[in-house]
Amino acid sequence: MESTTGLCRDDKGKVRLPFLLGLFAIVFAVILSASSLYARPAALQSITNSSEKLPTLTTARPAHNLTSGEAARAYPVHLRGVVTYYDPRIGSKRAALFVHDSTGTIYVELAEGTLGDFFPGTLLDVRGVSGTGEFAPIVAKPQVKVIGHSDLPANPPRKSFTRLLTGAEDGQWIEAEGLIHSVAEYEHNVSLQMAMEGGTVTIVMVKEAGARYSGLVDAKVRVHANAAPTFNSGRQMIGVRLMCPGISAITVVEAVSGDPFKLPTIPIDRLSRWDQVDASLHRIRLHGKVTLQWPGSSLCIRDATRGICTQTAQDTPVALGDEVDVAGFTGISGSAPILRDAVFRSVAAGSAVAAEPVTAEQALLDKHDSELIQIDGRLIGKDVGDSGTTLLLTAGKNIFTAILPKGQAAPQANAWEIGSVLRVTGICSVGLDAQRSAIGEGVAVPKSFRVLMRFPQDALILQRPSWWTVDHAFVLLFVMLIGTLLVLAWVVVLRKRVEAQTHLLRESEERFRQMAMHDALTGLATRSLLQDRLDIAVESVRRRKTGLALFMLDVDKFKHVNDRYGHQAGDEVLRVTACRLLEAVRKSDTVARFGGDEFVVLLPDISEPQAAEKIAANIVQKLGVPILFKERLVPVSVSLGICIAFAAELDADTLMRNADAALYHAKAHGRNCYQVFTPDMASDGIG
Repeated sequence: MESTTGLCRDDKGKVRLPFLLGLFAIVFAVILSASSLYARPAALQSITNSSEKLPTLTTARPAHNLTSGEAARAYPVHLRGVVTYYDPRIGSKRAALFVHDSTGTIYVELAEGTLGDFFPGTLLDVRGVSGTGEFAPIVAKPQVKVIGHSDLPANPPRKSFTRLLTGAEDGQWIEAEGLIHSVAEYEHNVSLQMAMEGGTVTIVMVKEAGARYSGLVDAKVRVHANAAPTFNSGRQMIGVRLMCPGISAITVVEAVSGDPFKLPTIPIDRLSRWDQVDASLHRIRLHGKVTLQWPGSSLCIRDATRGICTQTAQDTPVALGDEVDVAGFTGISGSAPILRDAVFRSVAAGSAVAAEPVTAEQALLDKHDSELIQIDGRLIGKDVGDSGTTLLLTAGKNIFTAILPKGQAAPQANAWEIGSVLRVTGICSVGLDAQRSAIGEGVAVPKSFRVLMRFPQDALILQRPSWWTVDHAFVLLFVMLIGTLLVLAWVVVLRKRVEAQTHLLRESEERFRQMAMHDALTGLATRSLLQDRLDIAVESVRRRKTGLALFMLDVDKFKHVNDRYGHQAGDEVLRVTACRLLEAVRKSDTVARFGGDEFVVLLPDISEPQAAEKIAANIVQKLGVPILFKERLVPVSVSLGICIAFAAELDADTLMRNADAALYHAKAHGRNCYQVFTPDMASDGIG
């Protein structure tokens, strides 16, 4: 007897081989699955099966790099890191908290009631869930615990302005370098504008007691901070800012003199020339007379060489003509240089600068850019709003605008009527045609200009508009239009009334015609309508060389029906007979009531006599069925005479006489039948 262990012997290899191959396939599949699972990030492993328990994210970078869809699934997060930025007052019910570990940085959303006494360098243990955030994934619903203290991360990667603007560095701890242009201090925060290669970025930090921020202006610095976006309501990035933990995270690379008004004075016409390019990165100092001031926004001055406008948040009042020192950073606007982030001080009182009268063509020349000019123009439009007043004027073939800052136009705005001729005084600001300026020799090509006015009196009325202004013309046109519309409306009403009356007349005419051409009892054609159609049929048959047939029939013993069953029964017999006739003939045939109980049927298109006889036989059969009247059956039958004629034999009167003769012979042959006219019937003198 053979043992079962024999399955493993070599002589049973045909059983052992499939078993080993199956075992090898299972082991290979397990190894392949494990390696695939190991190669994927933990966050993506959980996406493959929604019913699978979500893994806990233990570092900042994977938690921050989730997609919006993944972040919304609320992955558990448990990480430890150092605070790189904390601001308990970023919002009415939130604080800004960035936590950094060895992999990267993530924003932790602290809600009201969970705020802590953190500061940069605090080591935290953070537990929460992933959230979509307002721009990128965050840690939401956190439980935060202080576990120690540390230094801020050293040697963060240097990032350019262009790289920051991509959003790829959102929230990350980075290093940036640039020149501080301005400082704005608020109750709880400080804002610094730093010019980098490629653009200007805002540095935000929590205000520290005793810190001297103004000393950073015009210094080249290196800052360590968290990159943070600015975004719109659609979560689209529109800018970037740097959240700096404090002034200690800013290193001055290149210091400058603290007093900008001790810098050497430069003539305005020397700005942005070749020999001044190297110095243009830092602040420069100008001296001149005030030609315009929009407090907290702009200050324009002029020295012996030319004029310039500056952008300044300083609102210290100065008088027109006062001599001032201005320090700021060189920039470009239109066809002339400007100073940005400027500060100024009054040096001495002086006389106002006289405006230069110019034409629109002269104003377009770049030599008048930033200069005080005077120009005449006709007012063609105006916009008075909370943001300021804009006047639209035309001079010759040119259109330009004159602008007043917010809150300055009030009563004068009503006096500037459309169509008035105004003499406008202000600073000329020339706009360039960028494409045309970029080609050729590179010389600026002016495209437009505007005038920046200083006060309402800068728009002097030279001539009032005539009564025939555009507004009045529109009013008159509107009145004429309304009158025309009223006349047209009245015409439409009258036309509708005429149409209604015409329709009534046509309906009456049609009704009378219907009554004249159709029998009132049966609705069949009358004798006159039959005669018209017979004449038409005769003419058609003669033209087409075909034939026609005419039936004449009456109800057998109709007087007996009236006498026995009453005239109502007789009327019913006539109505039913008419309906049966219409059903028995073709749609092209005419059925007429000839008078009393006599009917005529016209078949206008007959090619052979047998067709007419077939229709006649059908009529006699259908009209021989008793008629139900008041639950009694009234026996009926008809006698029918046929006259068939072809083109050469046609004559309407003869047809009628011959059909009548055939009807007489049908009655003579016992009624309830039809007879076809033959010539011998006419020779008998019947009809």
